[in-house]
Amino acid sequence: MLQRTEGIVLKSNIFGEADLIVTHLTSDHGIIKTFAKSPRKTKSRFGSSLEPLTCSRISFWGKEDAALPRLTQSDIIHSFESIRTSLQCFLRASEIIELILRLTPERESCGKVYPLLISILRSIEKGCETGLQLVYYKLKILQISGYLPRLDGCGRCGGKGGSFFIAQGTVLCGRCSAGSGASFDVSPAVLNLYSNLLAWSISKVNRIRLSERQMKELTALVDDHVRYVTEAAPKTGEFRLPSTFKRASEKTFS
Repeated sequence: MLQRTEGIVLKSNIFGEADLIVTHLTSDHGIIKTFAKSPRKTKSRFGSSLEPLTCSRISFWGKEDAALPRLTQSDIIHSFESIRTSLQCFLRASEIIELILRLTPERESCGKVYPLLISILRSIEKGCETGLQLVYYKLKILQISGYLPRLDGCGRCGGKGGSFFIAQGTVLCGRCSAGSGASFDVSPAVLNLYSNLLAWSISKVNRIRLSERQMKELTALVDDHVRYVTEAAPKTGEFRLPSTFKRASEKTFS
C-alpha cells in the first residue's frame, strides 16, 4: 500500500553500510519510522531530503500495520538548512524535537503538533537569541500533549498556592501539600509571567526581557517538570548532526 503525506525529519539512524531508518513527524500519520534504501551512497537530492529538520513530501510503501515501511520518495518543501548550520539554533531545535519524540505516540494522528513544529522551526530560523523563546515552545508542546503544569491555583482545592510540587505537576496550598514530595517556591512574578506566556504569541514573547533570576526560576521549573513527565534527562546529543554541521562545529571548536 502506497501512502503519501508531508513530514519533518526528527532523526535518522544509520542502518548497515548505506541505509537509514528515518523518523518523521507527519501531518496526518503522527510519528512514523521508515526504511530508506542507500541514501548515503550518493549525494542525491533524496539523501539531502533526509537531513534532520527537513520538511518534505514523502511517499512510503508497506502494509498498513508494517513496523518499518519503505520510504520511496522524498521531495523537499523546506530544508531549514540555516538552523542546522548554527550551533545555537540547532541545539534549541534539538531540544524541541526530543520533547516531541518523548511525548508524541507513534502512528497516532497529532494534527496540532505538526503545524506547531513548522511554526517553531520558522521562528527559530528567523532568530534564536532568547531563552524565553525555548521555554515558550516547550510549554506549547506540553499543553498540546496534556502535560502542562498547573500554576494558576492549588491542583487539589483550587485555592492559592505558591509551591510547585514536581510529582504532582501543580502548585499546592499549605493545607493540601502534606506528604506531596519535593517542591520549590515560585515567585509571584513568575506565576504571573507563566499565565501570560500561555496567551501570548511568539512575536510578543520575543519582545519580553526578564531578569536573570526570573529566567532561571522559570527555566528550572519547566525543565524539572519535563524531566519528570518524560522520566529522563534530555539527550540532545543523540540527535544526529548532519555532516555539514559536524564539519562546521569541529572547525569552530578545534
